[in-house]
Amino acid sequence: MLATARTFTLDGIASGPVRAEVDVHRGLPSFSIVGLPDAAVREARERVRAAISNCGFEFPLRRITVNLAPANVRKAGPGLDLSIAVAVLAASGQLEGADISSTCWVGELALDGSTRAVPGVLAMAEAARRDGADSIVVPVANGSEAALVDGIRVIAIDSLSQVTEVASGRWQGADPEPFRHLSGRNGPGPDLADLRGQSRLRLALEIAAAGRHNLLMIGSPGVGKSLAARRLPSILPAMSEEETLDVARVASACGLLDERRLDQRPFRAPHHTISAAGLVGGGNPPRPGEVTLAHRGVLFLDEICEFSRDSLEALREPLEAGRVSIVRAGTRTDLPSRFMLLAASNPCPCGRGVHDSDCNCPPESVRRYESKLSGALADRIDMVVELSTPNAIEISGSPGESSAEVRDRVETANERQLFRLEGGGSNADMDPETARIQPLKPEARQMLTEAYARDRLSGRAHDRVLRLVRTIADLAGHEEADAGDMAQALGLRRRGSS
Repeated sequence: MLATARTFTLDGIASGPVRAEVDVHRGLPSFSIVGLPDAAVREARERVRAAISNCGFEFPLRRITVNLAPANVRKAGPGLDLSIAVAVLAASGQLEGADISSTCWVGELALDGSTRAVPGVLAMAEAARRDGADSIVVPVANGSEAALVDGIRVIAIDSLSQVTEVASGRWQGADPEPFRHLSGRNGPGPDLADLRGQSRLRLALEIAAAGRHNLLMIGSPGVGKSLAARRLPSILPAMSEEETLDVARVASACGLLDERRLDQRPFRAPHHTISAAGLVGGGNPPRPGEVTLAHRGVLFLDEICEFSRDSLEALREPLEAGRVSIVRAGTRTDLPSRFMLLAASNPCPCGRGVHDSDCNCPPESVRRYESKLSGALADRIDMVVELSTPNAIEISGSPGESSAEVRDRVETANERQLFRLEGGGSNADMDPETARIQPLKPEARQMLTEAYARDRLSGRAHDRVLRLVRTIADLAGHEEADAGDMAQALGLRRRGSS
């Protein structure tokens, strides 16, 4: 007999439909899986065999062929176990009269038949809805994330033995409750009030948060770079429902979805020894890297000049396009990467800075250190802030503004952006045409024209200044950016002390 069960496989963070076609007929007992399965899918034979036997079913001692269609798409991961087992049971006549064609089946099986969570169930549930399925069966551990998707019934089972009830329509189990924490409001964390002094850095952080601009901090060890970076998420505006689902989709595909984390933007801080593939994604099949895990949030590169040149240069495409394209063996995988880049660097290899009498770094060593950050990458950074060590009075003085106070101004500016851009993202995401038509007073435009010629700005830098000045104007409540806003934007693109 022949039976088919519908399921899905992951491609990056997206999900592609798969049909598990099972043929059971007379012949020497065998169990083969075809259709470009990876090692985890091929090993499903032993898991499915044991799960069927241990759940009270009879494993057919016949010639079993499983075809995973379409045959030209590589299938990866253990999430196909449940669909293969259901199709084997149907093809061997053990689900007689049951309809399995309108349901999608996703899950890994243990040897005793119990189900285990698999990554990417949120994307699979969305794909099942698009595919016109009536319901999707998932492991209990994946039930809440699948239930985030409206328009499809989610059935969460904890054992293969429950398949008979589900397939026959007699299932009486309770529908899983979706995750509730989808407010997008940043949860409790370190407060910006802990950052003493550094008024110029506090201003840059506020502007960066309001418009999602990239920021580079330069200063000696201990001046507050890492402390400030860890507090940036506390002043970011709340995520919209669409942004929250984007974050949940990425986390689900990477097996990192946690209800407690759905109320805050991602904050990723990889170590400087990370490879280019680890940073932007790679492997076969392609897996998301740190830039995708930071989608809709912050990517913090501490000691950016210690990262390898290859890793840093790989950031250029995601910073510009908000997306990473990975091509492997004729297949192309697109991964989202719309993130804020927050970077920190010492002024020189020893960290003291060439203006410090204790710095003994030779000029060639300093040039080599700074060359890790190429001109092309530096051009994509909107603001550069040089920091000096706070004095004793600043360190021991009263704390600065709290995160809550700063976040109120950031959210007000964010609302202005969303209204002006008709909900279409942030100022940093504006395309060049949109940035150039933003209202700008004549004296401000004249200042930009003079700076373009004097500082030999690139076309990209010119457009980034326009985006930055728009955010500064939004924070100030100006309909038209004026000369003061432009002076501040141009000053933040140049190196300057706090």
